Amino acid sequence: MFFNLINFVQLAEVSVGQHLYWNLGDYQVHGQVLITSWVVFSVLVLLSLLGNRNLSLEPKGLQNLTEYITEFIRDLAQTQIGETDGISWVPFLGTIFLFIFVSNWSGALFPWKIIELPTGELAAPTNDINTTVALALLTSFAYFFAGFKKKGLNYFKRYISPVAFLLPINILEDFTKPLSLSFRLFGNILADELVVGVLITLVPLIVPIPLMLLGLFTSAIQALVFSTLAGAYIGESIEDHH
Repeated sequence: MFFNLINFVQLAEVSVGQHLYWNLGDYQVHGQVLITSWVVFSVLVLLSLLGNRNLSLEPKGLQNLTEYITEFIRDLAQTQIGETDGISWVPFLGTIFLFIFVSNWSGALFPWKIIELPTGELAAPTNDINTTVALALLTSFAYFFAGFKKKGLNYFKRYISPVAFLLPINILEDFTKPLSLSFRLFGNILADELVVGVLITLVPLIVPIPLMLLGLFTSAIQALVFSTLAGAYIGESIEDHH
């Protein structure tokens, strides 16, 4: 298990293409990922402030949008986790969903490549595997925390359920979950941006537009899939095993 963890950490260091590196002490980080992530955070904060500055009993405009998103995330959390426990996980699932959604759409809508950097190029935060691995590890920590908080040490009985010899398989499952989450999101977003970029280079007019619209749809689906699976994993960790 220790070696598997080392291998998984090494996967987070995989680089695709050239990057703008910032040195923080002895560590290097992808600067362009932080730049685009700050843009995404700014968009989310701005929409939140504008949508909730003048609240009224009859929502309209951005307030109506923010309330619709909140209700959507609440229904998702209650469906995947439960009517009672799901409410407390709405902020977490909402943050995950909105960050991935806006990140994906920023890559599909905004021509990041027109902004030149000394090295590397700007792209959606979820276009970088380090971002998706971080989100997947955060999800793993969340469902471990949820299970341990509700069941205490009894949470670890799940690893020997229904029979003890399934212990290695159940442990392996906890490693495959973040792997599948991170690579699914990273692969889909990277492939979409590569295909659109190649088509724009070859056929700059008309042809790429349908694919860009399809990219918006698939980007939204990827955000929904990630947050839905995160909720399902949390719900699985707190459910009672008989």
